[in-house]
Amino acid sequence: MSVTTTEIVLPGIVEPEGLRTRERPLDAPAAGQVLVRVEASGVSFAEQQMRRGKYYDQPRFPFVPGYDLVGRVEAAGTGVDAALTGTRVAAVTKTGGWASMVLLDAGDVVPVPERLDPAEAETVVINGVTAWQMLHRVARVRPGGTILVLGANGGVGSTLTQLARHAGIRVVGTASPRHHDAVRALGAEPLDYRAPDLPAQARKLAPEGYDAVFDHVGGPGIVGSWRLVRRGGALVSYGSASTRDVAGSSRLPVLALIGRLLWWNLLPNGRRASFFNVWAGRRRRDAFRRRMREDLTAVFGLLAAGALTAQVAARIPLTRAAEAMRLAESGTVAGKIVLIP
Repeated sequence: MSVTTTEIVLPGIVEPEGLRTRERPLDAPAAGQVLVRVEASGVSFAEQQMRRGKYYDQPRFPFVPGYDLVGRVEAAGTGVDAALTGTRVAAVTKTGGWASMVLLDAGDVVPVPERLDPAEAETVVINGVTAWQMLHRVARVRPGGTILVLGANGGVGSTLTQLARHAGIRVVGTASPRHHDAVRALGAEPLDYRAPDLPAQARKLAPEGYDAVFDHVGGPGIVGSWRLVRRGGALVSYGSASTRDVAGSSRLPVLALIGRLLWWNLLPNGRRASFFNVWAGRRRRDAFRRRMREDLTAVFGLLAAGALTAQVAARIPLTRAAEAMRLAESGTVAGKIVLIP
């Protein structure tokens, strides 16, 4: 059996219009693999960094972007449960998701409830598992606590805000003023992320400090985030958005950030600092897959139950990926842009 897939290729450091569309044949799934017809794939900050050659461990150009996807299993290779064929699944791929058909290891796919819309489910794949693990596995914030979420209108931020509110946690979230109503609708108290006195405003809302601060911005501002953490609390850094457009090595800003966090952990101040990477522990393959499946299944359950609301910013055809990238980078939308093959 051979099928044809349509893929979006990132050929190098290009403007969004430099993305290319190609078609190529796919072989039948090998042992342990499944062939998935993609129904939705997301546009995340990772692809924005990859376009600039700034993602920490991106592959060499050219390659197919696409950090996560939702689709339906069309065929399964030997050694795969035949019952998986025909089911809707999700996967975190890091690359390769911007395609109409993909081959995946069966152990990496997670069932998606049939009643969920594919695009809505897609918004909580990498965003959902990232938010869930940071909140419940890393920061371990208890009900009644207070957290600060930078970029509460974004893909991860909006999901994190909802998960925290569902867990009985108070949320203060930063966003541009045009997104403040959306942040309030998620149950958070908004702050203008560009306010010159943002740390002071954030401190006023939590005079004793925050149980956790979730920071995807990095750069010099990470110092302000650290100072807002109360004794016994945690700073969870999960990106370096502030250095996206800075020329030079993609690794140095992240390594400098991690070094600073490690240094803070050596100080006797009763606070924790960590850099979250969803791929941590992947070498222990079975444990990694089990954790991914457990956490993503929990998030899908909340979405299906109505405890989470999918934040779909736009649904755009796969072949218009350049338009989707431009929109994602514009900073004008709340939630996640989804590509539909």
